[in-house]
Amino acid sequence: MRAIWLGMVFALAGCVARQEAEPRTVRVEVPVAVPCRTPAVQEPAWATAMLKKGDTLQVKVRALLAERQQHLGYEAQLVTAVQACQ
Repeated sequence: MRAIWLGMVFALAGCVARQEAEPRTVRVEVPVAVPCRTPAVQEPAWATAMLKKGDTLQVKVRALLAERQQHLGYEAQLVTAVQACQ
């Protein structure tokens, strides 16, 4: 019985022995925020901003159609600026 006990103690003592860990290099990829460096997009002078209360319906409709084209161009510039940052 005593021999079994001693055998178990020595077996467990062998498991406790320290093994030095081998140093290794680990690569960790972490996203880093980078400031966006695109030129500022200037807001155009909207065509409807120059309308007067007494302008005719035809003048107002033309201004609205012109402003729609301005919005499309302005939005395209904004999308381009955002895509440059991604």
